[in-house]
Amino acid sequence: MRRSALLFAAALAMLSASFIHAQSLSGRRAPSFSLPDSAFTQHDILDYRGKWLLLDFMRTDCPHCKALTQLLETKKAAWGSRVAVLSVVIAPPDNQATVAKYITETKLTNAIAFDSGQVALSYFKATPAKPAFDTPHLFAINPQGMIVRDWAQLQVEDAGFPAELENLIAGTSKKK
Repeated sequence: MRRSALLFAAALAMLSASFIHAQSLSGRRAPSFSLPDSAFTQHDILDYRGKWLLLDFMRTDCPHCKALTQLLETKKAAWGSRVAVLSVVIAPPDNQATVAKYITETKLTNAIAFDSGQVALSYFKATPAKPAFDTPHLFAINPQGMIVRDWAQLQVEDAGFPAELENLIAGTSKKK
């Protein structure tokens, strides 16, 4: 009987591990999209193939988002053309006025695309039971179009985050 209980517990643990992995936001092909920015320029994910894409889901009224924006702006210059950054806001509540103000305040050089929620739903695997997500949330998409890592708000605020991001882009990060 004891052996059966151990086997059952081991099987349950393996099933739980596979369920948790299946719910991960990383380790999958990045969902496709084409979204407009405030100048009505479309940003299609396929336009970024061949380079790293850092996809930042954010809000213009979020102080954590501003901190991440500043970090990405400083890193972007060092990475050059092999890395692109695209920010995405949900409209509403964000709109052209809030985005224009944010760009001016942060001196942002990358585009901010507007999503009505469908792209966010696919990236966050939203369900009726889990319809919300925290911002900022950063997805690292490799040149082949795979989400290799994502970071939620608390993770991007961690002191080790800049080095982790740098190592990922340089190809020296260790798998978690």
